[in-house]
Amino acid sequence: MLKVGLTGGIGAGKSEVSRLLVASGAVLIDADKIAREVVEPGTEGLAKVVDAFGQEILAPDGTLDRPKLGSIVFADPKKLAVLNSIVHPLVGARSAELEGAASQGAVVVHDVPLLAENGLAPLYDLVVVVDASPETQLERLVRLRGMSEEDARARMAAQATREKRLEIADIVIDNDGPLEGLEQRVGAVWADLARRAREA
Repeated sequence: MLKVGLTGGIGAGKSEVSRLLVASGAVLIDADKIAREVVEPGTEGLAKVVDAFGQEILAPDGTLDRPKLGSIVFADPKKLAVLNSIVHPLVGARSAELEGAASQGAVVVHDVPLLAENGLAPLYDLVVVVDASPETQLERLVRLRGMSEEDARARMAAQATREKRLEIADIVIDNDGPLEGLEQRVGAVWADLARRAREA
């Protein structure tokens, strides 16, 4: 089994890369998806988040009001640290469970947005970073996700710098250009990962 950490700044195109890797045959463990699952209604995770931040972070239907919680934690590093201390251990436990279920020769890709920020690189056999310039990230967040420029800049600032991500990268996938080129680059990376998994 080859354990790969996949990361990239917000708007860099990491989701598209993980989709292409899955289409090639990778087993995907998506930290964001798991992070949503561990705070669904009725979970221990949601109860802890409500204890920490109050009932006002719940939507009328009892689910977590993500935009509301986001506006609280992204404006205050201490509050973000509190949220992370609740959610990260739950995500880690579930990720380990899913990894344990993968076959021996699998390429297991852990899609981890905050891999650099949380010093998680040593957990993986290698780290793949999806890279795009800050200008490209900002343009995508405003155009494709409908964020205000101010909100987009705040979210980018809350993440590790581009330099810090590139420092931990074993493989860098450049995603500054159009999608067609990305498919080719991911194909080449997949061939390399599959070879490493066989040799491992």
